[in-house]
Amino acid sequence: MNSQQSAVNSQQSTVNSQQCPITNYQLQMSESHELETIEIQLLLEGMFRYYGFDFRNYALASLKRRIWNTIRSERLTTVSSLQEKVLHNPAYLDRLLLDISVNVTAMFRDPSFYISFRNKVVPLLRTYPFIRIWHAGCSTGEEVYSMAILLQEEGLYDRCRIYATDMNELVLKTAKTGIFPLKQMQEYTQLYHQAGGTKAFSEYYTAAYENAIFRSSLKDNIVFAHHNLATDNSFNEFNVILCRNVMIYFNSHLQERVHKLFYESLGMFGVLGLGHQESLTFTPYEKYYEPIESSDKIYRRVK
Repeated sequence: MNSQQSAVNSQQSTVNSQQCPITNYQLQMSESHELETIEIQLLLEGMFRYYGFDFRNYALASLKRRIWNTIRSERLTTVSSLQEKVLHNPAYLDRLLLDISVNVTAMFRDPSFYISFRNKVVPLLRTYPFIRIWHAGCSTGEEVYSMAILLQEEGLYDRCRIYATDMNELVLKTAKTGIFPLKQMQEYTQLYHQAGGTKAFSEYYTAAYENAIFRSSLKDNIVFAHHNLATDNSFNEFNVILCRNVMIYFNSHLQERVHKLFYESLGMFGVLGLGHQESLTFTPYEKYYEPIESSDKIYRRVK
């Protein structure tokens, strides 16, 4: 072997030796990621088998972030350590559920949706002698009370029954009270007027210390109940189903299950309202609906 070839081989050997630590690091990271995924799957399987809460078909990336939020807040170090706590202490389960069942909501959230509902859905509802509405994934109830206010203003509330459901019993307790932080009322007042409200928003609640207590009459025709979109079935036939900004946290398999559930629960010519980032497009049920207002994701069942 000549000296030039020896130099080349020496350089190649040096390059290979420099690359090995990077390759090993990448391998370790891959193995760590795989182990973490297994731990999360075991946690979710345990929660389903022992408690009946099914998060196995939630989108993994966002679910992982929320699980780690709980791990850090509980001062734990691994998903497995959280699993041990959750399966042996229901208090840990309650705190985990609050983290992973996303409860981001607001009164009159996305005001344009409520304007479209007033202008295009309310005239349809006036033709019904009795109106059944299902608000699926209602969280702490702000959007349920928003719809009750809208229906009162449109003279339809007395012939409505709103079924407000969620899989989390803790947030349902908050929703049933109709009591929300007073500091949020300024923002909610602005959203109410942007959504087409014409009254003084303060007419709908009483301020008490740091809370806003909403009129008890708004709850007269609301039924709050536990329902899990991942595991439970249809329980009635509805004229309107609202499920806004919930399915974005589901994988495609669970989204299809929920669309099937809604289709089976919605009467002919019934209205389906979804969140801005959600759609019927490319689902097997797209052909059964026509848009009422595409920009606000309001559809009408026609088949």
